[in-house]
Amino acid sequence: MKTVVLGIGNTLISDDGVGVQIVNKLKQEYTFPDNVTLIDGGTKGLDLLPFIEGSDRLLIIDAANFKKEPGTIDTVIGDKIPAFLSQKLSVHQIGLPDMLFAAKLMDISPPEMCLIGIQPKSMETSTEMSEEIKARFNDLYAKVLDKLKEWGVSPVKVKK
Repeated sequence: MKTVVLGIGNTLISDDGVGVQIVNKLKQEYTFPDNVTLIDGGTKGLDLLPFIEGSDRLLIIDAANFKKEPGTIDTVIGDKIPAFLSQKLSVHQIGLPDMLFAAKLMDISPPEMCLIGIQPKSMETSTEMSEEIKARFNDLYAKVLDKLKEWGVSPVKVKK
């Protein structure tokens, strides 16, 4: 089973970069089996399609507008992840929904998809995350690792 872990966001816009920061932390702390690809998707949107094509599972990590309190972590599975332009969940408003919609149109959507997101507080220009997101960062990280474990992915902790 080919698994893609995709961190989305802009690290120059405060809480928006949380998905990228989670993926970078995974890369620093673990080695993954060859069938697992970790991608810093940044704000690439449709340019990410080749990376998800042919995958069996896609785990997206992102700051997402759940319309809840900042720092709220939520999981969205499969078809409930918005895959067309009129439904916006990601704070990027275009990139993620467009990419998922295009993947569906091209019939390259992974059979299993999961979005693990966190409600941002700040979308201001800054390389620092808000205190609410910093306080929940490790919880988000643990939830990502739990999902990977549920999928049978067993990363190996890097010895420091």
